[in-house]
Amino acid sequence: MEIRIIGSGAVGGTLANKSAQAGHRVTISSRDPEHAKAAAQKAGKNARAVATTAEALENAEIVILAVPYTALDDVVRDASGGFDAKVVIDVTNRMGGAPGSTIDGTSAAEQLQQKVPKAKVVKAFNTVFSSRANDPVVEGVTIDCFVAGDDDAARAKVVELVRDVGLNPIDAGPLTMARALEALAVLNISLNARNKWPWQTGWKLVGPGPSA
Repeated sequence: MEIRIIGSGAVGGTLANKSAQAGHRVTISSRDPEHAKAAAQKAGKNARAVATTAEALENAEIVILAVPYTALDDVVRDASGGFDAKVVIDVTNRMGGAPGSTIDGTSAAEQLQQKVPKAKVVKAFNTVFSSRANDPVVEGVTIDCFVAGDDDAARAKVVELVRDVGLNPIDAGPLTMARALEALAVLNISLNARNKWPWQTGWKLVGPGPSA
């Protein structure tokens, strides 16, 4: 698949590495072009860097927004309509203030869908720390990555990508379930911060149903 990653931080870099290793063609853009180049070099021969968001979106099958939630408006502006008809994965989590302040009956993914109504927004990867995405097997068990979106075909394509990068995909259903997924992320982040854990935890459903 033609994977486009906007953002070259820990999450973007890890997903670039994993996607390229799985044989997908990866293009990375970043606010800092040098960071994008470094991330592409690290990801290997299947990855390249470009200077702008608009350039990155050309011929994209899946676009991964690996940027802070607060940067989404800037990315949408820079895209200049380039998200239209594309599968757009929202990896963001709203953080700041008390942990419960962002658990408010909406989600970043739903907000994004309103801003780019012609795109097919899917929530995924937000519940997975970059450390766990890089090493998704814990004591022989592959951690889960939940996927939510209103377009069935888009959701299925993201489920395929999740599996390709080594995580166990769980189809969580419609985009409204992003509210639950973002709450799961807030819980995991707050637990690690409050207890001084080493940011290595991940979610796993147990019992009949999950495939791995």
